[in-house]
Amino acid sequence: MGTRNFIAIGGSVGSVAAVKQLLSQLPVGFAPSVFIALHVGARGSNLLADIFAENAPIPVTTAVDSETIEAGHVYVAPADRHLIVSQGLIWLGKGPRENLSRPAIDPLFRSVGADYGAASIGLVLSGMLNDGAAGLADLKRCGGIAIVQNPADAEAPDMPVGALAATDVDYRASLADLPKLLVKLVGEPAGSSPPVADDIKLEIDIALGRQSGAAVIAEIAGAVPLSCPSCGGVLSQIKSSPPLRFRCQVGHAFTSDVLASDEEGTVTGAVRMALRVIEERITLSEKMAEDARRSGRKAAALANEKRAEESRGYAEVLRRGLAEGF
Repeated sequence: MGTRNFIAIGGSVGSVAAVKQLLSQLPVGFAPSVFIALHVGARGSNLLADIFAENAPIPVTTAVDSETIEAGHVYVAPADRHLIVSQGLIWLGKGPRENLSRPAIDPLFRSVGADYGAASIGLVLSGMLNDGAAGLADLKRCGGIAIVQNPADAEAPDMPVGALAATDVDYRASLADLPKLLVKLVGEPAGSSPPVADDIKLEIDIALGRQSGAAVIAEIAGAVPLSCPSCGGVLSQIKSSPPLRFRCQVGHAFTSDVLASDEEGTVTGAVRMALRVIEERITLSEKMAEDARRSGRKAAALANEKRAEESRGYAEVLRRGLAEGF
């Protein structure tokens, strides 16, 4: 029976400072392998490892595809790649974005849970929305330990709150208490690991870039009348929950919170565009009415003035909707 020697950490807004503080307070010779996925975007400069290494007592590097995982080492996901672990190696996946992100937290947590089972620990730090919630739940299904930063202690509490709602979290701790908690947990026996569920394996394969499609997605989800905001394809609802999640046939994945947030922005943008078109129509109708009056065409002038007035009413409805947030 081994010990818990593999730690996966994920976060977004507020997590860079949190990770920096957490790593700096680990003891010299801290033995576990640590994997970190933060929302750095597709065009990041991969400087996080250097930032974290400044005060960390163990080596911190940007993860490299196919490198061997070493004990007492921290691996940071690079920009635009999912960080996946499998059979003692690092794999950088170019699979579809999950929750609009690559790297995303869910694929990392799933892979660490699947590969190391009861020897794994997942930690969700500060961040917006709820990437990491589904992955932490999957890591827990694989026998791992689930931890979240106390939401009251996080700069952005959404991710810890989302993780708490998605699974039976084992520990909730303040950032100041997390180093001591991790040291305690890695010294304990790991226990036995349950078999890895097929749906977890499939989603890891998708993150690695395995070709998906209707038949593949149908293994884990059922089609629903919603469209993917990334590619416009049909979304399917993932059978395992919580959290409520969706994937399209391309493989893009979204929790309901992320999907709702993205659609809210899309709707707002569409309304603003419609408002602009109506305002332009008002201007054009006014100019056409003015031109008709100058040329003595009273009926045409009245018709265009009426059209402009109707459009003003439509515009006012849209403005009120924008002001009230629909």
